[in-house]
Amino acid sequence: MKFIFAHNNLNVYDLEKSLTFYKEALGLTVTHTKDASDESFKLVYLGDGTTSHLLELTWLRDMDRPYNLGDNEIHLAFTVDDYEAAHKKHEEMGCICFENPSMGIYFISDPDGYWLEIVPAK
Repeated sequence: MKFIFAHNNLNVYDLEKSLTFYKEALGLTVTHTKDASDESFKLVYLGDGTTSHLLELTWLRDMDRPYNLGDNEIHLAFTVDDYEAAHKKHEEMGCICFENPSMGIYFISDPDGYWLEIVPAK
């Protein structure tokens, strides 16, 4: 028996704002979508164009407030081939929320407050 990653899911409050962020900050693009027949939710799958791993953004029609992430310290990590250029871009976007220079990594925060780790490619 072998398990293979398919996707990770994040629930988002403002789907269009999140799609814009993930495209601009990380270059992720929509691979496919699924809409509930009653329009109560929408799933949007984003890919990096290189790997088969996807990020599923879930929008719920009846969610009337931003998500409370509490102490949830879950994060997704992305490697980048040009760490300095990525850092500059994210600095300009104002989305860097934590830096750890001694480890050579930093985190950006998406519109819902999820943290995304940026790691230089080895």
